[in-house]
Amino acid sequence: MTKVAIVFHSGYGHTAKQAEAVRNGVARTKATPILIPVEEADNHWDDLKAADAIIFGSPTYMGSVSGEFKAFADKSSKVWFEQGWKDKIAAGFTNSSSLNGDKHSTLQQLSLLAAQHGMHWVSLGLMPGNNSSTGSNEDLNRLGASLGAMAQSNADQGPEHGPIPSDLETAAHLGERVAKVAAQFVAAKKQAA
Repeated sequence: MTKVAIVFHSGYGHTAKQAEAVRNGVARTKATPILIPVEEADNHWDDLKAADAIIFGSPTYMGSVSGEFKAFADKSSKVWFEQGWKDKIAAGFTNSSSLNGDKHSTLQQLSLLAAQHGMHWVSLGLMPGNNSSTGSNEDLNRLGASLGAMAQSNADQGPEHGPIPSDLETAAHLGERVAKVAAQFVAAKKQAA
């Protein structure tokens, strides 16, 4: 069975809610998801090694990943040295309080982390939503991302108010897409062996 790890940081609970949506998307397939908050990553290096795919998630703070996520990324240099995640599937998601909030910068950092590890990045694979006179905030990919899943949560409200359902469904779509790609990759490796 394909295993998909979702390693993330969430400062206020909004990105954790998004991570749970990614997990729910993975669970729509036959893959096994595992949620790993970065604060617990030291207890899960073996789970990350055993995973066929790793989905990275971080809030966007000041146009970048959070300090806590960056600390996790820096710790992964030991894995990088051994090329322990090479040829795994990777993807990413982020949340911020602004519609733009420089979220693309965070997704680029996550994809670069994956590239340094020799991983294969999976894009969101959705057309942009909410970009016409008939569009709405209920559209999937309402924020128009391609590199990964984006969400927006109001700064003055807790996670019980956001991300909104369409952003969570966009995150679930990413989880499902990654799980399917990982399953194809695992099957191809088995066939080649």
